[in-house]
Amino acid sequence: MLNALSVDVEDWYMVGAFERSIMRADWPAKEVRVEHNTDAVLALFAEIGVKATFFTLGCVAAAHPALMQRIVGSGHEIASHGWDHIRVFTMTPEAFRADAERAHKTIEDTSGVAVTGYRAPSFSIDMRTPWAHEILAGMGYAYSSSVAPLKHDHYGWPEAPRAAFKPVPGSELIEIPVGVVDLAGKTFGAGGGFFRLFPYLLSRHAVTKVNADRRPATFYFHPWDMDPGQPYVVEASIKSKLRHYTNLSAMEGKLRRLTRDFDWGRYDAVVERVRSDMV
Repeated sequence: MLNALSVDVEDWYMVGAFERSIMRADWPAKEVRVEHNTDAVLALFAEIGVKATFFTLGCVAAAHPALMQRIVGSGHEIASHGWDHIRVFTMTPEAFRADAERAHKTIEDTSGVAVTGYRAPSFSIDMRTPWAHEILAGMGYAYSSSVAPLKHDHYGWPEAPRAAFKPVPGSELIEIPVGVVDLAGKTFGAGGGFFRLFPYLLSRHAVTKVNADRRPATFYFHPWDMDPGQPYVVEASIKSKLRHYTNLSAMEGKLRRLTRDFDWGRYDAVVERVRSDMV
């Protein structure tokens, strides 16, 4: 079973956990680590021999066009993560369309390849945004991975399907939800901070269970997830600091285990297999 591996390309200070501690007006003064950290991910993937999809913020693509070309040149897929990490459910349909179009054009221009995949910042397409998938379909996207079928204090759509589905009648757009696992009456994500915070066996159980149902698992992380040397935000809440900084030094080793235990590839390759199964 080929599972979908992805990287959300954003810098350490752009995350939702710090939105109350670091204002957007302060972003230009922050230490830039995204290029170095993403290059470290590329080096790791080259060493272990896996390909992935890099969901990239438009503002990062604009600032680091050579990085976009290195991602593509290494055989990975590049996709859109919106412009600058604003949650979809905080935007109007018009603002979302403008954000998506700006990111799409910038990522295509800097990478030199067509962009067919989209991931909403913080998986923020949910029951409040029925128009978001329609806009993505109208833009010609082949797939989205923007729904988290769980309850989280920053995002989540617990009632959403866990398997791939077509969210817009009459459209070929496919939504690939983020992977989740049920444990002790609660639902946890299979990537990102969940992967760092919890024992590796939980993620291995999640992927194994999904594959046993003859479905591809999905997994994501960020370049800063592998960066224990990043700046420490003293002003952030205790919860935010625990989520962001715990087990950063263990991330690379856990990723190596994950890629040894299962088969992983680009989202576009997984989507084509899913699409053929839907026919």
